[in-house]
Amino acid sequence: MTSPIRTFQQALLNINWQSPSDFRFPDNNAKHWLLEEDSLSHRLSLSCSDLSVELFTNNKVQPEQLSTQEAQVLNNEVCLLREVILRGDRQDWVYGRTLIPQSSLQSHSHDFENQGELPLGVTVFSSEGAYRDGLQVGVINVEGRRLLARRSRLWMNGTPMLVAELFLPKSPVYSNKEPD
Repeated sequence: MTSPIRTFQQALLNINWQSPSDFRFPDNNAKHWLLEEDSLSHRLSLSCSDLSVELFTNNKVQPEQLSTQEAQVLNNEVCLLREVILRGDRQDWVYGRTLIPQSSLQSHSHDFENQGELPLGVTVFSSEGAYRDGLQVGVINVEGRRLLARRSRLWMNGTPMLVAELFLPKSPVYSNKEPD
């Protein structure tokens, strides 16, 4: 039996990433979630009473362990790999996979290696001048369900990290409620 995290990793590796302008969004709610430029953690927290993070992976990986695209974007550097499940009211909502290059780790006063179960978005977007670019979106079948995903670079203090998010079946991205 394959672990859920391994299934989610494979899903992100197999997505045909597209620019938002080329992607056919299933509805306006999904579009607003996928195009969110600020903290996804903050946005998720507005949809539940209790947002929590379960940390699955928090260790260094060599460039050869990255996909070709990841290695190119991150200049073939050793990276901190952080994999989490974000939960709203104890429901699995988002699988998050973040790669932080060694050069970015060294240039920050924040210790990302000890971020623990604090949502990354809370740290990044509390930093002045943080922003997101290079947004790509996609959809993939996972265990018979079409799951939406996005990936982008987050910039904090002028240094990048690569973030990919797979929206799990119980995520509010799939609700029919229009965004506020």
